[in-house]
Amino acid sequence: MEALVKLASLLPDIVGLLLTLAILLYLFIGDNALFRLVTYIFIGVVSGYITVLVLFNVLLPRLGSLLFSGDPVFMAVAGILILLGILLLFKLSPRLSRFGSLPMAILVGVGGAVTIGGAVCGTLSGQIGGTIELFNMRQGEGGNPLAGIYVLVGAVSTLAYFQFSTRSRSVTPVTEEEATAPRATALEVLAKIGQIFIGITLGAMFAGVYTAAITAMVERLGFIIETIFKFLE
Repeated sequence: MEALVKLASLLPDIVGLLLTLAILLYLFIGDNALFRLVTYIFIGVVSGYITVLVLFNVLLPRLGSLLFSGDPVFMAVAGILILLGILLLFKLSPRLSRFGSLPMAILVGVGGAVTIGGAVCGTLSGQIGGTIELFNMRQGEGGNPLAGIYVLVGAVSTLAYFQFSTRSRSVTPVTEEEATAPRATALEVLAKIGQIFIGITLGAMFAGVYTAAITAMVERLGFIIETIFKFLE
């Protein structure tokens, strides 16, 4: 009886151990049925968790607050949102998918506007303001011009790296060699400098990813050892 109680208490750890071993098995024999099974379980659990979270923490509370607000305008807005949601479900059917184009267009448009607005107002404007602040030496404030120059050169040269067009000097049709004409010398130098900054950034990002992966692997190995010792006690 005590053995069964102990086994029941260790059941979550045993399940986690088996799932972890199934994932690590990919390192030795490559793709296999156990690895795919654990992957499907992971995707299913994550999808279910996100669905429940969005449904009960976002959609139902907000729609309920609009529907039962007593305000005709809010109730009409809730009705429109419900209608758009129903139309979006028509995307599941190839024959009726055209009815879901309107809510899909709204989603893409709003998502693009939010993304661009966040990038311009949150990232670009913040970086410009932070760079300007580095050159601020008034009234003994602690600026750092060297850091400002570094950030400014990095931002400008990185943007120059993604400039691929050249100015055409002729209105007549151009040949393939003319169409692939090199950029201006100053722009090409800036692009080379930007390539260095991009390489440094990608290297730092990959280093962070690999560090996180190694940390997760060490944690899983520690979990395996700890679970084995618990089972042998």
